[in-house]
Amino acid sequence: MTETESIAYDVVVLGAGPVGENVADRTRAAGLSTAIVESELVGGECSYWACMPSKALLRPVIAQADARRLPGLSQAVQGPLDAAAVLARRDYFTSHWKDDGQVGWLDGIGADLYRGHGRLAGPRTVTVTGPDGTVRTLTARHAVAVATGTGAALPDLPGLAEVRPWTSREATSAEAAPGRLVVVGGGVVATEMATAWQALGSRVTLLVRGKGLLNRMEPFAGELIAEALTAAGVDVRTGTSVESVTRENGTVVVVTGQGDRIEADEILFATGRVPRTEDIGLDTVGLAPGSWLTVDDSLRVTGSQWLYAVGDVNHRALLTHQGKYQARIAGAAIAARASGVPLLETDPWGAHAATADHSAVPQVVFTDPEAAAVGLSLAEAEQAGRRVRAVDVEFSSVAGAGLYGDDYRGKARLVVDLEREILLGVTFVGPGVGELIHSATVAVAGEVPVSRLWHAVPSYPTLSEVWLRLLEAYRDN
Repeated sequence: MTETESIAYDVVVLGAGPVGENVADRTRAAGLSTAIVESELVGGECSYWACMPSKALLRPVIAQADARRLPGLSQAVQGPLDAAAVLARRDYFTSHWKDDGQVGWLDGIGADLYRGHGRLAGPRTVTVTGPDGTVRTLTARHAVAVATGTGAALPDLPGLAEVRPWTSREATSAEAAPGRLVVVGGGVVATEMATAWQALGSRVTLLVRGKGLLNRMEPFAGELIAEALTAAGVDVRTGTSVESVTRENGTVVVVTGQGDRIEADEILFATGRVPRTEDIGLDTVGLAPGSWLTVDDSLRVTGSQWLYAVGDVNHRALLTHQGKYQARIAGAAIAARASGVPLLETDPWGAHAATADHSAVPQVVFTDPEAAAVGLSLAEAEQAGRRVRAVDVEFSSVAGAGLYGDDYRGKARLVVDLEREILLGVTFVGPGVGELIHSATVAVAGEVPVSRLWHAVPSYPTLSEVWLRLLEAYRDN
């Protein structure tokens, strides 16, 4: 191991995924010198093992499902998907797991990239151990931002490592569809990967410990998606735990808590996420290794004047778009403090406050049908003590839904704060609804009064006309 001299920067960022890249972009735009450290591929989980490859796998699946709902077109798309072509397109969108383009982008903004394992080594200090064992020490005049993301959480099952289970990484980067796939979990990764691999030729069994799917959304979202997965051929088993997993002569053998034995070629565990903070030197600054990092609304770690935690590691909203939003807030806050601004704009919706994390987090689940939601569910609003009313509408009442495809099934819900008459939450379930959610995000984040929304006229005949039906239902009942 060779040690080199210390190099000083204004800001040091740990992690060059989308979140770290955006912190670097904002601090560089403010004129601060910035170093960014990455141990894997620049672009991070989202670019190579999550958002981009998963959506590349799912897009042909959804397009085929939409086409099959249209007489005149359905007859032309009755055959199976060309799995090899779908996987090749997935590989294109991951840049074949090469990061040259994203490295070039970092060069373009003037951030210095250090490849290797970065660890805190005391206040405002980061050591980087490179692939050749060389250790560099980086010091930060103003801030260190931790943007190391999360990894897959695996259950504590004896012998699981020997089984070589899939996590989200293997599920999005597999070179071929397994003949039989068991998916354990009921959340976004589980439902999306069950959707993708079933359509690409796998016989999928989905094991869900709880009562249903997508338990953080309105109940009808999970119900409609479970029905659709079952209709597509997925064996959906709720209330089912995994007691043991072994691999015998290449075959995965799963025994459930109900005593069922299931054989498969691969098993995917989509059972949550853990922060990648185990070996980044948190102990050197008085924090617990492996912990989630608690932050204020400027994304500064509680009790620190210089350490920031941005994106998944702070556990506020484990979504790429929300992490990038946080990065823009953190970059602005770091720059403002570095320039000596005496008072940051940290009031709700201020330039240095990640307020949307509390009230207006959007998410889309790219299954068939899609599920999209922003803000609070009815149950969350009631648990928070808000006086609310839920308004539900079936998409069958919307002309655009029928035009979108025959037998269109979907549902929408508004959660209305009755004291202020603003929207606290909106949920859409149905084909194509992912493109509706930003209008709902604007309404929730902007706290637009229902009376004003009445004058936001949706175009006819589009899916957006569901807004008119929802507002009519609120007004007339």
